[in-house]
Order: sequence, then structure tokens, then C-alpha cells
Amino acid sequence: MHRKTGEGLGWFAIIRLGAVQASIGMIVMLATSLLNRVMVVEYAMAAAIPAGLVAWHYAVQLSRPLWGHGSDLGRRRTPWVLGGMCVLGLGALLAVDATTMMAARPVLAFALAILAFTMIGAGVGAAGTSMLALLASGVVPQRRAAAAAVTWIMMVAGIVLAAGVAGALLDPFSEARLAVVSGGVVMAALALSWLAMFRLEARMVPLARHGAARDTAGFADAIRDILDDPEARRFTAFIFVSMLAYSMQDLILEPFAGLVFAMTPGQSTSLSGLQHGGVLLGMISSGIGGSAFAGRLPGELRHWIITGCLGSALALVGLATAARVGMPWPLEANVFALGFCNGLFAVAAIGAMMGLAGKGRKSREGIRMGVWGASQAIAFGLGGLIGALGVDIARRMQGQDGAAFQTIFAAEAALFVCAALLAGRATGRRSETGQTRMAGT
Repeated sequence: MHRKTGEGLGWFAIIRLGAVQASIGMIVMLATSLLNRVMVVEYAMAAAIPAGLVAWHYAVQLSRPLWGHGSDLGRRRTPWVLGGMCVLGLGALLAVDATTMMAARPVLAFALAILAFTMIGAGVGAAGTSMLALLASGVVPQRRAAAAAVTWIMMVAGIVLAAGVAGALLDPFSEARLAVVSGGVVMAALALSWLAMFRLEARMVPLARHGAARDTAGFADAIRDILDDPEARRFTAFIFVSMLAYSMQDLILEPFAGLVFAMTPGQSTSLSGLQHGGVLLGMISSGIGGSAFAGRLPGELRHWIITGCLGSALALVGLATAARVGMPWPLEANVFALGFCNGLFAVAAIGAMMGLAGKGRKSREGIRMGVWGASQAIAFGLGGLIGALGVDIARRMQGQDGAAFQTIFAAEAALFVCAALLAGRATGRRSETGQTRMAGT
């Protein structure tokens, strides 16, 4: 059944697109989490090897604007989504093969691993960018925050589900079991994404493309159009700074808990789980609140973004204080608050991104989502590296663990304050509701 243009995607269609996001998360988990552990623990490799491969897959995602532009030029985005999923799945299986070959043929295995993680980065870029462009073009403004929350929560759920099932089936570990379990995860993810996309695009009338001229410009012209848009430039800067701050504590939170608070590995892992629980609750709160107040308050999403960024900065100031105070500090509550505020701003930012993606006279949701996805990938790749190196350097210079972590957490807090200032300029009322009039034409 076709929906009227003004109605946009229904909730079931949004959930189906969320299933694609979950499928992406399931396969990426194999490369960035499971194989990371297997390389370091079972195969006794240096931790720098999987870390470098993960960083490379982020670097490959600089190609996101190209994939987005390609889907803009076509009449359908579904082939780009499913094609990207196939490349992603094949890359993950090659990564498993490369891992099991490392001990016997290290040179060939390392070359295969680079190819595999190149395919993983390209597959994530093609499938993820095209899926988000489809979401941006089909969701009405009042549903954007909730749609962003649904898709990201489903992605996290996909990661958690795949990690739990794969972890349970891998014991006792063997190379044959690793191959079977990884193949099962990939096949399940591909089947889920194909079912989710089956005839979905044919039944929808994308809002942004209704009455908009089809994009026939070259890649350079499309990029130049985005760079000439002050709102798009400011939003790109906001995405980079906020995601840099968001990812800097990824690799240092558990070492901080162990070195400063003397937590065991199990306790620090539970602390990380508590943070992710806060992120999920923040995403749900932002999604419900952003949609409930859509159209009733000026600049709703901007307020959620700024609140989340400033709340994250305040939570990081708390962690900086904890690094100095030590044991008496309520670390668990502080970490949960950080996750909650991270979730608030992340979902609201994605909702605002959808609004900005569909702006303009031509349909360029894909390349705009690609530019912002590339900015996010660079920030994620740099954030973890800067955080870890920053702590190492500060520990050597200052000679105290607490003081070193305090310096890095304070720097993260400052970045979140900068992100809040950028958000105030980049996500105004016009950015969020610019498609409302177009939807009603």
C-alpha cells in the first residue's frame, strides 16, 4: 500500500530500515570485537595489529560521499544497500580466513586482512550511507528523532545479540568453530537485510524527492554545492568535534577504572556495560522527547543536542575530578550519566542530520549523509587513538595515573563544550523543519 507523500515512512518501514542497521552492526561486531579478541588472546598477536586494521576500516569510510553520490544518481537506493551488505559480509569472512592464516603464512595473511578490512569499510560505507539517505528522504520531520533512535537502538541490539550468540557458540574455541560461527552470523545478517529491504522502496514516495529535480551533477559539483552551504559546513564541523569527544574515552575508560579505582577486569567490563546502558536510555529519551515535542517548541532537536553535549561535558568534568579524588567518588553513577548524555545528543544529532540531508533543490541526501559519515569515521578513528596516546604521554610526563587521566577527561569536556557551541549555530529551527513545506507541496 502506497503512503501519501505527507505521511512519509510508517513505523513498520522505519523498523525495517532499523533491521538493516542491526545487520550492519552484527557483521561489524565480528571484525572490530570478536576477531580483535581472537587475534590478541588465541593467536597472541600484538594488540596494534587488530587496532591498525580497525583504524584502516574507518579510513576506507572516507569513501562514503562517493557511495552516497552514486545512490543519488540512481533511481533506487536498494541495490546500493544490498550490494554494500554483500561486500561487507564477504569482507568479514575473508578477515576470519586471514586471522586463521596468521601463524602459518603471516605475509599472505596480513595482505588478505588488509583487503578484508578494506571491503568491510567499503561495505559499511555503501550500505550504511544509502540506508540513512533512504531514511532521511522518507521520514517526516516530527518522526526524525524517534526514527534515529529506533535505527540506532536496533544497531546496538544487533551487536549485543550477535556478540552474545557468537560468544556462547565459540566455546571451546577452534578454527573450525570460528569459521562456522562467523559464517552463521554473516548469513543471518544478509538474510535479515534482504528481507527488510524486500519491496520496501517500491512502496514509498520519498518526501525529499517529491517535486525535487533528479541529481545529475558530477561528484565534484555535488561536493562543491555542500561546501558552499554554510549550514552544511557548520554541521560537518559539529559532527567531527562531537564524535571526536564521544570516542576519546573508548579505549581509556576501562584502564582508568583499573589503574585509579583498582577494579578487576570483570568489574571494569561491567562498568563499560553500565555506560552502554546509559547510552541506550539516553537514545530512547531523546527519540521519544524529540518526537513528542516536534513542532511545539522552537529548535527542539537543537535543544536536545546542546543539552546532551553540555551534560557529557559535565560528566567528564566529574570523571576528571574522580581521577584526582579516587575511591570515594561515585564512579558508576558518573559513567552512567556520561552514557545517558552521549545517547541524548547522538540521536538528536542524527535527527537533525536527516533534516539537513534533504535540503536543496536536488535530491542529494546520499552525498550529504556520505560527507557527514566520513567526518564521523575520521573522528572515531582519531578519537580512540588520541585518547590512548594522550594518556600514555601524560603518564610519562606527569608520572601519576590520576593526573594523566584528569588531563584527557578535561580535554574531552572542553571538546564537548565546543561541540555545543557549534550545534547552536549548525542546527537551527530552519534546519529541522525545512522539509515540512516541501512535504506538503
